[in-house]
Amino acid sequence: MPVSRVIPHVQTLLFAITTSAALVVSTTVPAAAHVSADDSDPVADLRTDIDTILDDPSLEGAISGVVVRSLDEDDTLYSRNAATPLLPASNMKLLTSAAAMDVLGPDYTFRTTVSAGEDPSDGVVDGDLYITGTGDPSLTVDAVADLAGEVADSGVTEVTGDLLADDTWFDDTRLHPDWEEGDEPYYYAAQISALTLAANDDLDTGVVNVTATPGDRVGYPVDVALEPMTDNLSLTNRTKTGTATSARTLDVRRKPGGNAFTATGGLPLGGSPYATLRTVHEPTDHAAHVFADALADQGVKVHGEVGRGTTPADSEEVAVRHSDELSDLLIPFMKLSNNGHAEILIKAMGRETLGEGTWQAGLVQVKPALDRIGASVKDVRQADGSGLSRGNLLRADIVISLLDAVRDEPWYDDWRTSLPVAGGQDRMVGGTLRNRMVGTPADGNVRAKTGTLTGVSALSGYVTGTGGEELVFAIINNGHSGPAPRDVQDAIAVRLAEFSRTTTTSADALQPRPGAPRALDVPDAPGRSVGDLECTWAEAC
Repeated sequence: MPVSRVIPHVQTLLFAITTSAALVVSTTVPAAAHVSADDSDPVADLRTDIDTILDDPSLEGAISGVVVRSLDEDDTLYSRNAATPLLPASNMKLLTSAAAMDVLGPDYTFRTTVSAGEDPSDGVVDGDLYITGTGDPSLTVDAVADLAGEVADSGVTEVTGDLLADDTWFDDTRLHPDWEEGDEPYYYAAQISALTLAANDDLDTGVVNVTATPGDRVGYPVDVALEPMTDNLSLTNRTKTGTATSARTLDVRRKPGGNAFTATGGLPLGGSPYATLRTVHEPTDHAAHVFADALADQGVKVHGEVGRGTTPADSEEVAVRHSDELSDLLIPFMKLSNNGHAEILIKAMGRETLGEGTWQAGLVQVKPALDRIGASVKDVRQADGSGLSRGNLLRADIVISLLDAVRDEPWYDDWRTSLPVAGGQDRMVGGTLRNRMVGTPADGNVRAKTGTLTGVSALSGYVTGTGGEELVFAIINNGHSGPAPRDVQDAIAVRLAEFSRTTTTSADALQPRPGAPRALDVPDAPGRSVGDLECTWAEAC
């Protein structure tokens, strides 16, 4: 991606930050400015050390909102720009997930049904067959196959009419107006629909898997495939296998407004296979075509076309699938920072409360929910559920307020479990933190939500100090021009894991651990080209 795309947004970001900071300058508390460090005072040492960490050159010209609070002692250990509204990136998911647990409930499930427009008792549906979605983010290819199997088990062998997909539980606005147009091909900006397919075990919705293997000889086409491939997709292969020393230049794109994919570039001879994800246009249609193929595999013949329609009120249900409960769905959502899941939850909240599956109806549920939980909602500006929008603004002290308040909720344990765990090598444990803080006192200790956009990075969550003291922290960095300052965030988190009110920490504790992987050394995740990055331009960050 051309660098010229990044620069205007960094400039916009800095303007937004400067403007926001000016509005709240009177309430900003510079933590260590008025604290005289005392070698015998562990809290003063902590403040000095965090100040030192934040002086890292990677944050030159940036603004950082940082707050550390003790849950045991109910005091603030550190505060810098606590009340400055900043872009939170995926830290916005902390608010979305907590609100969803309050509004929808931890036992909430998504329902997908198959209904016959006419009585199918003789095995023939004389009319149309409908598949109706309510936003299930876990509707995998296997789940669709199970639905088709249930249709066949009901005795249905033939449909004289069409197979129609009903996605009217949500509106038909697929992409948030704040999202960058250039992001649409990438998995983190997939279109949102009430009937969408999860293409992999990570439950990435609205996408297809792209796989590519070098040809047998130089000049031969690369073997490129889309999965699941259906009649509504097309793939033009213009690739070539390069020499063994050539670079990987393969790319797969689709024209906006359709599902005509084109593969270009190449892979080196004898090189490793390549895998990534690409979004589909109109995920409802793609899910319907996958279901049509599954019905055919089950021997159910559909004479008509695959299209869309609204399920009649008097239709007869022939198959149904309930998703896992929301408390379980939070795991892939929060561990892997799944943007699509966040937006689905926003629209689901709107549908369940106001009867409107829209961003507008769902977003207005968040602040009242946080208020019921007991968290501060002052100065929150939420434009979407995931944090992909640059219209979001969030203060570090509000994040702390939420992390504290949710502990009194009956669903707190499930919510806390959904947060990534530093160094947890299982993807559904460590998530976006599985390769961070490995081999440090924070390993297996820090539970926190990450966040990344160009010029924006965040890490907020829970950590236990060496003395057993429970701490919450929020770190939101805005306006840095280079890579995300994850090493800075990790150094603060490790320092908190070493904190004790009865002992001091030497300066050596602030140095990187020999042998521990750096925060940016993140290997590729299955099906993704750039590991755990959540940034706006994922393949360039």
